[in-house]
Amino acid sequence: MRLHDETVRHFASDNYAGAHPEVIAAIAEANGGHQVAYGEDDYTARLRLRVRELFGEQAEVFPVFNGTGANVVALTSLLPRWGAVVTAATAHINTDEGGAPERVSGLKLLPVQTPDGKLTPELIDREAWGWGDEHRAQPLAVSVTQSTELGTVYSVEELRAICKHAHARGMRVHLDGARLANAAAHLGVSLREMTTDAGVDILSFGGTKNGLLYGEAVVVLDPSAVDGLLFLRKLTMQLASKMRFGSAQLLALLDDGLWLRSAQHANAMAARLFAAVEGIPGVTVTQRVQANAVFAVIAPDAAARLRERFRFYDWNPATGEVRWMTSWDTTEADVDAFAAAIRSELGT
Repeated sequence: MRLHDETVRHFASDNYAGAHPEVIAAIAEANGGHQVAYGEDDYTARLRLRVRELFGEQAEVFPVFNGTGANVVALTSLLPRWGAVVTAATAHINTDEGGAPERVSGLKLLPVQTPDGKLTPELIDREAWGWGDEHRAQPLAVSVTQSTELGTVYSVEELRAICKHAHARGMRVHLDGARLANAAAHLGVSLREMTTDAGVDILSFGGTKNGLLYGEAVVVLDPSAVDGLLFLRKLTMQLASKMRFGSAQLLALLDDGLWLRSAQHANAMAARLFAAVEGIPGVTVTQRVQANAVFAVIAPDAAARLRERFRFYDWNPATGEVRWMTSWDTTEADVDAFAAAIRSELGT
């Protein structure tokens, strides 16, 4: 029994979209019969091979339930109890995870203000200091988000520079890749080029925002950088007993390029929305549109009226900045209808 109107579309989050039909089919195919629990199944074994093909022979994959879990497990495995993480102030681990990194891992976040959600070596150095000072949490890791929470994308060269800079200071690099596929689609590069080859040590690989029913993965790119991850996944309640279903979903993304096709489509819909609204009086786009997000300032009263038909989130209520997200199932007609509604509400 369907309880919702499947014709309704929103622009609040790519989490609003359903699961991709190919993912649902993969879950159904993995069902039936018995498979050994807790990751000793055929689907997880195949996933390990596929991840090594995409990220390098040293790569190890650990499926988890969600993005917060992936970030917490990954960061905990990198750091001792006295460790701290330098990150952008807008990073998900700093703003949207309910304090989980601090409360569950016991680590310290060192947020840095950025104009576009992106760290640089110079910005990292604002908090990367005080080693050996017993009064200061030790900055031993950097966490970057790709694509960022502001929809911007690090170039491969920018990621290499950050990793080189961090490693020279004895720091490890974590990449929150909740929307890594969107970044790869924008850059036109492989997953390996902007992770393993750039020097990233550990990755939170996103799936839910790109068509999975649930599930993400921690991908270890440098096994020498982590400690105890196998145990930490269980300790943080991220170990699935019926792991075959999470692994089957990730395989659906990775085996034949669904991850890239879906991300390319979501990005294209954001670009279409940007093109439709950039000339509308009363709309000011505030960030480069590089992935599947459009950030804009519009009058609060117009935003309130729009939300009666299309849900989306305020980003900065003080300035009237809002965020519009597209997803793998956003259609051209969806975008055109939303853009027409914006024009109508703004009287153009």
